[in-house]
Amino acid sequence: MRSDLIKSGPDRAPARAMLRATGLDDEAIRRPLVAVVHTWSDVSPCNLNLRDLAVQAAAGIRAAGGTPVEFNTIAVTDGIAMGTPGMRYSLVSREVITDSIETAVEGHCIDAMVVLCGCDKTIPAAAMAMVRLDIPAVALYGGTIAHGLHKNHPITIQQVFEAVGAHGAGKIDDAELRAVECDACGGAGACGGQFTANTMAMVLTTLGLSPMGLNDIPATHPDKLAAARRCGELVMECLREGRTPRALVTRTAMRNAARMVAATAGSTNAVLHLLAIAREAEVEWSLEDFQPASEHTPVIADLLPGGRYTAVEMFDAGGSARVAQELIAAGMLDDAPTVTGRTLFTEVAAAPRFDDQQVVHPVSAPMKPRGGYSILYGNLAPDGCILKIPGKNGPGHGGTHFEGTARVFESEEAAFAAVQEGRVVKGDVVVIRNEGPAGGPGMREMLGVTAALIGRGLGDDVALITDGRFSGATHGFMVGHIAPEAARGGAIALLKDGDRIRIDAITRELSTDADLAARRAAWQPPAPKANRGVLAKFALLVGSASDGATTQPASPAPRTTTSNPSNLGVTA
Repeated sequence: MRSDLIKSGPDRAPARAMLRATGLDDEAIRRPLVAVVHTWSDVSPCNLNLRDLAVQAAAGIRAAGGTPVEFNTIAVTDGIAMGTPGMRYSLVSREVITDSIETAVEGHCIDAMVVLCGCDKTIPAAAMAMVRLDIPAVALYGGTIAHGLHKNHPITIQQVFEAVGAHGAGKIDDAELRAVECDACGGAGACGGQFTANTMAMVLTTLGLSPMGLNDIPATHPDKLAAARRCGELVMECLREGRTPRALVTRTAMRNAARMVAATAGSTNAVLHLLAIAREAEVEWSLEDFQPASEHTPVIADLLPGGRYTAVEMFDAGGSARVAQELIAAGMLDDAPTVTGRTLFTEVAAAPRFDDQQVVHPVSAPMKPRGGYSILYGNLAPDGCILKIPGKNGPGHGGTHFEGTARVFESEEAAFAAVQEGRVVKGDVVVIRNEGPAGGPGMREMLGVTAALIGRGLGDDVALITDGRFSGATHGFMVGHIAPEAARGGAIALLKDGDRIRIDAITRELSTDADLAARRAAWQPPAPKANRGVLAKFALLVGSASDGATTQPASPAPRTTTSNPSNLGVTA
């Protein structure tokens, strides 16, 4: 066992003495040491239940012959930080969480781990740490929040952000805004639509890092505690049988995950996070690999932000397995190994099939004929960017093209103020720059601005482009992750008010006819917004959004991995 390095032999007597001080006896010390790592915090509902789940995961480990040891790491709550300087720390936290899990687990020579995660950046960080360390590991998402009820209609945090825009436009009064605020979030769990948290929880399941069905269980559902105990038992099976995460995260698994994201119109943040997971796993995977997944996969799940239902209704309809059942039947997924030792197809086939439901449609009768995003290039994004295609107006319905006049802002705050003051009008293309991974620093999400546009009734009449990101709750004609970013000399830095900008999902182009070359000589990089601390370190180390915006040094050569259907425990 790895842990023998700290607990076996006469020279490890000091380490054993310290372990005894924590309450461990000889038998507990002899057993495998298994980390229960979680991102518990009581600052928000997203991670609020993780300590309760940790107790159950530890019980499962103990019952299966291991000795659990608990570690806590951080979380930054996007819904709270959104629209503030604190949001710069959100993407940074993904790297910090990954690094802290590595530091704690490697620092104590831990044999295996269960990672409990609860919100947007904690979930990809769990996967990144798992494939980086490549020890037996299981991930469990703490679960979605139950939706709130406002005037007998279900609402989520999305409606609160949009109510802010409606309030600014004078469409609702103070009392109505407060009522929406008070009704939206009722208890523990992460934001309830197919926003980033629920999208990435589904990704963990599809990659095989979480057992099928367990991530779908809502945070306050009585079955969630048993799910955590099962993960504790399962990680001991993985340890005995030598199953590790890198055997699961292959190019095939990445392709499956990208298709599941497209089929549920999931968050565009999944693109950024899947790239980051691939870098940690050293799997060959690029921004362009997402295009066929979206282009050839229909949207079959009627989920917020563009649809009607929340993750709770998705769970009641059969969860991730129900989506996979439809895609497998249409030949759109490939079989792959999972953390249980059984294949993806076997797990999906074993899941109950809920036919009497309205959330997941058959591939033959989709919500939209293709996924909700497209990868664009052009003279404004030579390294690529992501267009979030409007949910109400898919390709063929007027939602594939937008051309308008640039309104340039140097920060999210400046753009938000302009929207709230009525200075953004029909036909504008809002440009928010210097919000990229290095320039932000931290690549903030623009939900405050996009929700304000929706709240003011401009969602179909205004586009937005940025080198920052979007929340999974964002909908409308939005382009993010523009690379290269403005702070590193990207073409978005050269735009001026009045420039014509074209966005086209069919030709996959983000472009302008402005003479950018003539402006290049006069451009000067902006002064860094942070000169010390974690933001300065992140700005110095972070890579391009087109490569996942990680701080991980590039690998000499990615692994070429493909699941072998005849021997699903083997990768090439």
